[in-house]
Amino acid sequence: MADIPAVSSTISYSDGQITAWLRGLLTIAWADGDFDPEEQQLITRLTKDELVPHEELGELTVISAEELKAALGEDEVTRENFLRTAVMMAIADGVYSVVEADKIKEFGKVLGVNMSALHSLEATLYDPATCTKEQPQEDVHIDALRPMRHWLDDMDVDDPRVARFLCKMIPPQCPFERDIKLFGKKVVHIPPMCKLNPLYDQLVGLRFRSLSYLADDCGEDISEFI
Repeated sequence: MADIPAVSSTISYSDGQITAWLRGLLTIAWADGDFDPEEQQLITRLTKDELVPHEELGELTVISAEELKAALGEDEVTRENFLRTAVMMAIADGVYSVVEADKIKEFGKVLGVNMSALHSLEATLYDPATCTKEQPQEDVHIDALRPMRHWLDDMDVDDPRVARFLCKMIPPQCPFERDIKLFGKKVVHIPPMCKLNPLYDQLVGLRFRSLSYLADDCGEDISEFI
């Protein structure tokens, strides 16, 4: 029996918008000059398949704030949703660096997005120029991040490519803690992401909304994301 094609809703974003969106995320990932293998692997996965299938990682370049503004268009929700995904990528490892924050604020200012929710996140900033080790984010009082949590929770998922992007970007479960070893000796211990990242619940909630949108509104098989 032939497979029944999935019912898909109308694509909200053009290829040009999605490509600019991805270039914006790359610009933030490269901001600190430390584009590690895990980030490269993530971006490579996101450039394949349905997101921007005609683009390769090596063909994508950084993007200026003005160029990003022109490519995303005038819709305020589109601009704000880009900034939300930018913040999520920056905090995915639990460390929100000064250079990432500066680039996000630059994008937000040019895009005309209300940045007030980001002020609370700046309490978690890590500046390697002035700190010998990252600030333990569990010390940040949870109420201080309430505006940031509400801002992320307010993101609507209404485009199947963006929904798939979020399902790939956000892990399905809290990653296991692990030790990084060099020549057989432990050099650093990485705790579980859910302990490291005070906004992990918001990321998980957004992933769930993306899965629900793909299954309920688009009629897609979401088994590959579970």
